[in-house]
Amino acid sequence: MQTPSLVEETVNEELPGVTQPEGPIKGKRRQRLLQGIQRISSSSSLQQLKRSRTSQSPYANRGSLSCVSLSGHHSPFAQYPSGAASPGYLAHTSPGTPTTEYANFEDIETRRAVRKLAHGSSPCLVPNSIALPAELVTNRTRRAPYEFWAKMPDEIRVHILSFLEPKELVRMSVLSKEFHKYCFDGQLWTNFDATDFYKDIPGASLAKIITAAGPFVKDLNLRGCVQVEHEKKTEVIVKACRNLVNATLEGCRNLPGATLHSLIKANERLANLNLTGLPVVSNSTCKIISQHCPQLESFNVSWCKSMDAKGIRMVVLGCPKLRDLRAGEIRGFDNIEVAKSIFETNRLERLVLSGCTELNDQILQTMIHGIKPPVDILTDRPIVPARKLRHLDLSRCKNLTDRGVGAIAHLMPDLEGLRLSGCNAITDSPLEKIVASTPRLTHLELEDLAELTNGFLSKHLAKAPCASKLEHLSVGYCESISDTGMIPVIKSCTNLKNIEMDNTRIGDLVLAEASAMVRSRAARSSTYEARPYVGLRLVVYDCSLVSWTGIREVLSWNAEIRQPSGTTPTYPTEIIGLKCLYSWQQTVDQHTQRVLRGDFLAAGRLERKWADYMQANEEAGLSGAGVRRRRRRAREAQQLHADEEGAGAGRRRARTMASSCAIM
Repeated sequence: MQTPSLVEETVNEELPGVTQPEGPIKGKRRQRLLQGIQRISSSSSLQQLKRSRTSQSPYANRGSLSCVSLSGHHSPFAQYPSGAASPGYLAHTSPGTPTTEYANFEDIETRRAVRKLAHGSSPCLVPNSIALPAELVTNRTRRAPYEFWAKMPDEIRVHILSFLEPKELVRMSVLSKEFHKYCFDGQLWTNFDATDFYKDIPGASLAKIITAAGPFVKDLNLRGCVQVEHEKKTEVIVKACRNLVNATLEGCRNLPGATLHSLIKANERLANLNLTGLPVVSNSTCKIISQHCPQLESFNVSWCKSMDAKGIRMVVLGCPKLRDLRAGEIRGFDNIEVAKSIFETNRLERLVLSGCTELNDQILQTMIHGIKPPVDILTDRPIVPARKLRHLDLSRCKNLTDRGVGAIAHLMPDLEGLRLSGCNAITDSPLEKIVASTPRLTHLELEDLAELTNGFLSKHLAKAPCASKLEHLSVGYCESISDTGMIPVIKSCTNLKNIEMDNTRIGDLVLAEASAMVRSRAARSSTYEARPYVGLRLVVYDCSLVSWTGIREVLSWNAEIRQPSGTTPTYPTEIIGLKCLYSWQQTVDQHTQRVLRGDFLAAGRLERKWADYMQANEEAGLSGAGVRRRRRRAREAQQLHADEEGAGAGRRRARTMASSCAIM
């Protein structure tokens, strides 16, 4: 006889009118029994049936589940009433109500999947759900962004802004007050150069910038700033700038004289001062400079019409460090006292007197020899200290002759640049002595010397000590110069970088010799990516003996690719820049651009088609049989040449489409 189970006894106890069958409980009766038990699960009569949880239960502590849904249609435990728990789980009840745990049922219909949690995160909760405890919820508050610019040191901010151009700094200053403060920091304006924006900036803005950065400004360039005219604005600039070292006021023609004098007096450390073309500069200005600028090294007063050579004398005597003096087109250089002061000081390394028409032979000899110097009886040369001049510009001084220019010879051993262009009375004689006694000469300009001959170039300049160092030679408008004089010079002066031979009688042989000279001195590269540079510039326009064959010789060398059999091809590294006849210049420029970007094949193709075009033009100009045929070839060559230059891209496309339609 089977002993009744605990559940059956409980049912008999709570339901006295129910008769219990002897056999086992059937399936339907079991379901009805479970439903009845669920209805009475909260009864106080079942408190004695409570037993402790097993130690193997993974849910021994309360609140260990992430959430338990209390909604019937959303929860996976919807088959159970709100008061009952799913099989194998603890039923959470209201406070004061005993909790009951039921054993797992074996029926497969009653099993439910276990809800899995990922890293303790709470799933999406539905209404009437219980969230995780506060101590288990991870705090995922987003960290505030790092204020990089605000926490950066001021020195680094200023250093970053120092890479901006002045126009960019002014634009950035309107972003905020903070940027305005840093953009107008004086450390950013130690070098104020208005060359790029002098036409656009108003006078008020210019005064504001200089006022903000005045104590820091050392290099001030206001070239062309005509808006600096109002007295109040200029006074602000003068009061702000107290530490100038380099000042350029060229072209500020509206600058008041009193303001200029105040600026000079306030900056005693001025080393370079450029007052070119200012009408307010006078001898009084030069006197103030001589008294207040003892550190002055460079002084430029060219084209200042309100002063004369007496002001130059004050500056030369009052500034012991003066090395560079530029006084082009200044009146009064017929004064012997001015020449004497230049001779006695002997400090100048650059002297520019271009356009000083009053300069004559006596004044120039006094500047170099002094007054009545002792003479060496063997060489017939004055015994005086050598001059320190390195650059001398006497161009357009038309009163100079061979006697005055000859004084330069043997007394300027450090001379590097000499300009005598426009001195029409000079012949070969003084120049022969000068080039023989100046071994460091690199720049020689003899433009528009009608008496210059081929003998000076071939017999003296080509054999002079300075031949290997000569870089710049200008003999333009010397109508007596031809191939006879220039070819020996090009052969000997292998370091030439610029030759100006316009309006002379040179021919194609000079261009061929220049190409050979560059070919011999320039190394070649086996790397296709290497880009050449212009190493020699030739100016040969308006030369009647220069033909297109000589131009082609230069273009052919510029784009030459050498590839001997079985070896790696080599490419030029140095080419010739050419300025020739106007009608050929566009082709030459296109060819040079292609060579400079490394497209040698396209450059060679352009050169060949241009040669065909020029040859067809020559044939078309001849008379006799075949005139129409030659003219047709000329037109075809001209079309091909225009196509290669890209000028007739639309016409070329139209012609291509027309020919395709004709073939179709």
